[in-house]
Amino acid sequence: MDSSFSSELNFMLALAPALLMSAAALEAWRSREPVERLWRRFNALTFAALALALAGLVAQLALAPADGAADAGMDGWLAANAFGAWVSLLVQLLGAAIGVYSSKHLRGEPRQPVYATALAAVLAAVHLLLLANHWVVLIAAWAAIGGAMHPLLCFYGDRPFALLAAHKKRVTDRAADLLLIAAAALAWSETGSGSFPVLWAHIAAGQASAALAWSGVCLALAVIARTALMPVHGWLVQVMEAPTPVSALLHAGVVNLGGYVLVLFAPLLGVSLAARWLLVAFGLVSAMVAGLVLLTRVSQKVHLAWSTIAQMGFMLLECGLGLYLFAALHLLGHSLYKAHNFLNASSTVGECGRTLVTGEARNSGLSMALAVPVALAVVFAVRAALGGGAWPWWWSAVLALAWAPILWVPAAPQGRAAVPVRLAAALAMTVLLTLAAGLVDHAPLGVANDPLAPAGLVALAGMAAMYLGMAAFQLRPRAVTAIRRWVYAGFYMDEGYTHWVLRLWPVRWAGAGRAAAPAAWGLRGSAWGRSGS
Repeated sequence: MDSSFSSELNFMLALAPALLMSAAALEAWRSREPVERLWRRFNALTFAALALALAGLVAQLALAPADGAADAGMDGWLAANAFGAWVSLLVQLLGAAIGVYSSKHLRGEPRQPVYATALAAVLAAVHLLLLANHWVVLIAAWAAIGGAMHPLLCFYGDRPFALLAAHKKRVTDRAADLLLIAAAALAWSETGSGSFPVLWAHIAAGQASAALAWSGVCLALAVIARTALMPVHGWLVQVMEAPTPVSALLHAGVVNLGGYVLVLFAPLLGVSLAARWLLVAFGLVSAMVAGLVLLTRVSQKVHLAWSTIAQMGFMLLECGLGLYLFAALHLLGHSLYKAHNFLNASSTVGECGRTLVTGEARNSGLSMALAVPVALAVVFAVRAALGGGAWPWWWSAVLALAWAPILWVPAAPQGRAAVPVRLAAALAMTVLLTLAAGLVDHAPLGVANDPLAPAGLVALAGMAAMYLGMAAFQLRPRAVTAIRRWVYAGFYMDEGYTHWVLRLWPVRWAGAGRAAAPAAWGLRGSAWGRSGS
C-alpha cells in the first residue's frame, strides 16, 4: 500500500472520533427532542466513534511507518501516533460506557441536555489533545477539556462544595495554562517553531540548552497541577458532589492525560534533569501520603479519590524515573480499573452489610513481615526467567513493595481456614503481575525507557517508608492515633491551598444552597438554557 495513502488513512481514522464527538455535542446542544431520544442518538454516536477508534488503533499497528514517525495532518498541527491510538480507544470506550450509564443514572434529572453536551465536548477535546502535534493545539485542547468539565462538576449548582471544588480546579487549570504557555514560549524561542517534530529533531541533534531545560520544568509543573498532585489535590476529592459518572470520567480519563503528555514529551524531559526530579519529588510524596490517607477513609467515592491521587503520584514518579513504558501501561490499566470502581460503587452497600455480619478481619503481622521477602523472591525470579535486564534492579524492589500487600492474610481465627487458598491465589497474582511488567518492553506503544538511577534509589526508600506506615496503621491503630488525625486530614495541605485560592480569586460558594444556580452557559434556544425534562 502506498505510504502516503497509509499515512492519510491513519490520520483520518484517528481524527474521526473527535469529529463524531463534536457532532454529538452540537446535536445535544441544539436538540429539542425528549431526553430519551437524545440519549439514544448520543450513545449511537459514541459507539460509532468507538468502532472508528478501534479501527484507528488497528491501522496504526498495521500501517504505521517502521521508524515510528507520527502520521501528520492539518499542515503538521495534528498527528496520529501509536500511544495516542491506544489512549484514544480507551477514552472512547470509557465515554461509551459512561454515556450508557448516565442515560439511566440521570433519569428524571433536569438539565440532561447540558450534561450530554458537556460530556461529548470533553471527549472531543480529549481526542484533539491526543492528536496535538503543536504547542498551540496542546494548550487549546487542554484548556477546552477544563472548560467542558466545569458544567459537569457544577451539575448540581446548589451544592456549595461542588462550586468550591470547581472553582479550585478552575484556578489550578489557569495556573497550569500559564505554565504550559511558558514552556511553549521557551521551546519555541529555542527552535523557532511550535511544532513537536521540530523540537524532537532539535533535541536529537544534541542542541539542548538552558531554555529547553526550563521549558521541561514548566511542563512538569503544569502536569503536576493538572493531575491534582499534592498540594493542589483537594478539588479532586471534593468533586464527589458531582454525579458518579462524572467522577468516573474525571478519575479514569481526564486526570490521566498528564501521564500521556509526559510520555509524549519524553525527549524534552531527557534534557531537563530538574523537571525529572520535580516529578519524582511530587509524585513520591503524593503516592506516599495519599496511599496512607485512603486507609483512614470509609466513604467509597472519597476512598477512590485518594486512590487516584496516589496512582497519579506513582504514574508521574514513573515518568520522572524515565520508566515511560511502565507509565503508559499504568495509565491504561488505572483508567479501566477506576472506571469500573466508580460505576460499580453502589455495590459497596452490599459489601458493607456483609462486613457488619461477618466482622472485619485484621491482617496477620507475620504475613506483613514475610510479604516483602516473598515478593522480592518472586519478582527477581521472574526477572531472571525473562533473561534479566528488563528493568533496573531498584525497580524490581519497588515492584516487590507494591505487590507485597497482595500477600497479606487475615489473622482472625475464622479467616484462617481460607489462608492456603488465598495465599496461593496471591502468589499466582504476584507472578502474573510481574510477568505482565516483564512484557512491557515488548508492548507496541511507541515509547521507550530512560532510567534515572539516583532517583530510583530515592523512590525505593520512599516506597519502603510507605509500606512500613501501612503496616503500622494495620498492626497498631491506637498507637498512631496522633499522626492518624494528621493523615486523615492529608496533613492539612488542602486547607492551606484553599485559603490562598480564595484570597487570590474570591468567589461566593458557601451560600449556594439557598437557591439553585442558573444553568451553565445559558443561551436562549439551546440545550444549555432548558431543563431537558
